[in-house]
Amino acid sequence: QAQAVESGGGLVQAGGSLRLSCAVSGSAFSQIPMAWYRQARGKQRELVAAVSTSAATTRYANSVKGRFTISRDNAKNTVYLQMNSLKPEDTGVYYCNTDMATTRYDMYAWGKGTQVTVSS
Repeated sequence: QAQAVESGGGLVQAGGSLRLSCAVSGSAFSQIPMAWYRQARGKQRELVAAVSTSAATTRYANSVKGRFTISRDNAKNTVYLQMNSLKPEDTGVYYCNTDMATTRYDMYAWGKGTQVTVSS
């Protein structure tokens, strides 16, 4: 069964940067569009960024557009999220999973995610 393991979160000051990584197991990774999601305390989970199988197409939430960049390395079965100009409202747990809006592949079970905390 495929799994996704997130890493790279931490505590940063407003205006700082973080780079998140998501290592995915399973043989079909290169055929699956992927995404990053986040969930702030007390709020619903939301899509942050998505990337197509070849990385030719990306999609971002309006709140992070121009600040975050999603990428993938199919040879390494890894998805990345470069986060710049971080704001306190970016605080939350970040998860990777399939891009559920564009694929009929079953989603992965939600992992533990990686915590991002942005101080003001």
